[in-house]
Amino acid sequence: MHQRKARFSLLLLLLLLPGMGTAQDAAGEREASRCRNFDPLRRPFFGDLHVHTRHSLDASTQGTRTTPRQAYAFAQGEALGIQPFGPGGEPGRFVQLQRPLDFAAVTDHAELFGEVATCNDPALPGYHSLVCRVYRGWPRMAFFLMSGRGAERFSFCGENGEICEAAARGPWLEIQEAAEEAQDRSPDCRFSSFVGYEWTKSVGSAANLHRNVIFRNATVSETPADALRSPTPEALWDALDANCRKLGKGCDALVIPHNSNLSAGNMFRPERLADHQPYDRDEARRRAYNEPLVEIMQHKGDSECSLEAGSEDEACAFEKLPYDNFMGRFFTLGRSAPGPSNFVRNALGQGLVMGQALGANPFEFGVIGSTDTHLGTPGLVAEKGYPGHGGAGVPVGEVLPDMLLDPIEYNPGGLAVLWAEENRRESLFRAMRRRETYATSGPRISLRVFAGYELPDDLCNTGDFARRGYASGVAMGGELPSPPTPGRAPALAVWALRDPGLPREPGTPLARLQVVKLSVEAGQVNERVLDIAGSAGQAGVDTYSCATWGTGHEQLCTVWRDPEFDANNPALYYARVLENPTCRWSTRVCNASGIDCRDPASVREGYEACCDTDFPRSTQERAWSSPIWYSPGP
Repeated sequence: MHQRKARFSLLLLLLLLPGMGTAQDAAGEREASRCRNFDPLRRPFFGDLHVHTRHSLDASTQGTRTTPRQAYAFAQGEALGIQPFGPGGEPGRFVQLQRPLDFAAVTDHAELFGEVATCNDPALPGYHSLVCRVYRGWPRMAFFLMSGRGAERFSFCGENGEICEAAARGPWLEIQEAAEEAQDRSPDCRFSSFVGYEWTKSVGSAANLHRNVIFRNATVSETPADALRSPTPEALWDALDANCRKLGKGCDALVIPHNSNLSAGNMFRPERLADHQPYDRDEARRRAYNEPLVEIMQHKGDSECSLEAGSEDEACAFEKLPYDNFMGRFFTLGRSAPGPSNFVRNALGQGLVMGQALGANPFEFGVIGSTDTHLGTPGLVAEKGYPGHGGAGVPVGEVLPDMLLDPIEYNPGGLAVLWAEENRRESLFRAMRRRETYATSGPRISLRVFAGYELPDDLCNTGDFARRGYASGVAMGGELPSPPTPGRAPALAVWALRDPGLPREPGTPLARLQVVKLSVEAGQVNERVLDIAGSAGQAGVDTYSCATWGTGHEQLCTVWRDPEFDANNPALYYARVLENPTCRWSTRVCNASGIDCRDPASVREGYEACCDTDFPRSTQERAWSSPIWYSPGP
């Protein structure tokens, strides 16, 4: 008890002493000598930039006890016990990555740090409040009660919320300390960790505007700029300027929106949230600087494109949610199908139009994937053995039910991949800034793209793909200059290598390589999706045995020159590579549970979704590159 009182006293002291707890000294973040495997031509590093632990309200109310330190240890290959927990705290299940990640960031919801900490610590004022008693006794109810509070603090937080503000310092400091401890500063450079958090804002009927904030190094804001004090994206950017970038000492951060598919069309609105005024050139540039990346894939679905939203691209029918905001998950009568403005591809096209009109493109972003795990398990993306990220939680005192543990529309999530010289924070952060990034839906596919006017047609066969790609073109995330001579069309050099997998469980062969082109003519966006290597329909899967058949590719590489390039029209290109089909996670669980949809008698309670034909039994894993943009010269 004395230790708990001392801890609370320390938290109050930290609140009263500005500057304490802002971060480690910048000198402690200075990079040592180069990593042993430093590569000037860059390598792909695989990680997860969207991870929730016990400090997030939604994770804690589903029984998650994982600490930030444990999450980073899990990312590096350590086993982790997860819910349900027994009377003595013993975990009912264990999970472990077979291949460690290269980097990760814990990004807990910042808005209720203090309230969650208060309800979990008897030494803190408010622990015995009615709200906290509900939190501990009826956690599922508490999730709705506490998350629906909005900007108004509970009475136990005290005048102006100072008690909860003080309590919030503990989780924020723990998150920073865990990231510092996890960072490998040896020449081996095995693992990098970023300090981060989630800014959690919704509008209207739970339309998602959530964003993750990732700091460049250990010098961070004294307190997170959450949605309570910074209630709009513009206010968040202001806070990062005032409380980080203008402080000096190397503080910088970038913002990564996620789940535009659940934003009810609000994520990519080309206007300020506070007053709904359209972006001007300066505001468009400001958004592009603050938000250079978008999370295109995670456990709550794919946000690339949609057939229902107007695309004719068959591969858009991938991991789609049947609703366009968070409330659709809980109330089927209020569901609305996602519209065009919910998706990344449509925003990219809108950005081209705005760039032509304003002289600045607010939606000039690269892409990453992540998990959004609420178990504190970064990188847990395998379809086989998937325990669930968002709906698999079991509050304290409950047992693991005999049923599908995640909503069938959810999936194991994706990974962020960064092309960098070495696995150090500074190098990885620079990759994010220049958008030399890509996303996968889980597999560790390697994907590289260059575009340029002088790329040779035989680049795939020369043995120096990367060197000549950088010398004669721009990498993914870059911008093409004007053609050196009139009529000269750019070429795209695209290379993909299958996930090597494990010795006893090799990765899935690749099926085909595609280029997605968006261009603007007379103010209208044109979309083209072209197969440039490989082919469709050469492989498949028996979804009752999960045995695969057919042929595929170890790697795919080609140089494609745009036959319809018009130097007068803005355009962008990105690559997408698809694996051969395999069994989806839900199919594996249903099969293992004895559910055979050909025999209705086998479909027991809790497994009805196994036979819901609105959801596929197979999946086609993939990777998406960040775009390369072209804008006509003056």
